[in-house]
Amino acid sequence: MTVIQKIAVIGSGTMGGGIAISALSGGLKTVLVDTSDASLEQAQARVHKYFDRQVSKERMSAQDRENALSCLQVSTVLSAASDADLVVEAVFEDLDIKKSVFSQLEQVVSRTCHLATNTSALRVSEIASALEYPDRFCGLHYFSPAEVNPVVEVVRSDMTQGSTVTATLSFLGTCRKIPIECKDQSGFALNRFFCPYTNEAARCIDDGLGTPAQIDDVAKQVLGVPVGPFFVMNIVKPRINLAAIRNLAHLGPFYEPARSMSAIGDADASWEISDAPATLGASARQVITDRLLGAIFFAVKQELAEEVATAGAIDLGACRAFGFAKGPVEMMRDLGADAVNTLISSVTANVSVSH
Repeated sequence: MTVIQKIAVIGSGTMGGGIAISALSGGLKTVLVDTSDASLEQAQARVHKYFDRQVSKERMSAQDRENALSCLQVSTVLSAASDADLVVEAVFEDLDIKKSVFSQLEQVVSRTCHLATNTSALRVSEIASALEYPDRFCGLHYFSPAEVNPVVEVVRSDMTQGSTVTATLSFLGTCRKIPIECKDQSGFALNRFFCPYTNEAARCIDDGLGTPAQIDDVAKQVLGVPVGPFFVMNIVKPRINLAAIRNLAHLGPFYEPARSMSAIGDADASWEISDAPATLGASARQVITDRLLGAIFFAVKQELAEEVATAGAIDLGACRAFGFAKGPVEMMRDLGADAVNTLISSVTANVSVSH
């Protein structure tokens, strides 16, 4: 097994910069590659700011900060990744761009170098089609912010060899990340239900059940999450969330984007969330509760049937990546099959009517 001592991150944007910080925090030599000098300068400033903050909060010593910063290299050429043991791609979410990056990477890295994509919406196998050696390729899907969120999905395609998974799991352990292993299915383990959850929140807007602030308030109470779906979407950007939802639309009408989701996302706008939501009545809160839970449970039941991930992995990811107080599978067990099926039926019936 290749011991990963140096990684290269391709793309120095929000996700790429966060992945680099995570690797540096694990004491790994890290080269950050981007075609833009300006982007690399911004990423370097972000890295310094992060480690300065760690020192100021007494989470690390000044010497540890210097050691971490000394492990960082930046470059505008892919050949800087030539001696990396692992390369993680974090460029724009476009299939052709990603395939082009990996085609070029194979010309400069060693045969023993493992390759990974941080895609959240594309199939790993589709990107792997550009590779001569797809057996050393997998998905490593970080959640935002990558330097803070502990969860990373490890996505195995039908071609991914076991040694690549073993090496990447060891790497994530070094970086103190929580791996969620899953199959190469649309949405992977976690977005498969999280996207429908945010989409159902938008459908509640379409149906006049409440405002974004009110629906966020219900979600926080029901799921125990620190922030609601609209708040999360504004952080991630509705445009990006919409792209992830559209990636699931081929699974059926339930997964198709809500009207308001498409409108806000396509306009590259944000949801308007008031500071103090007006109180909703008990019946309105219950309807929203049922809709949000029904959407989550429908998607989770499907991915369990497809064996995308184990029940334990789904619940662990929900709690650690998204802040759920209790995982969706555990919630379904607590409610019982009849109650869960009733919630699912009401949501799927609502979709059928709207179509």
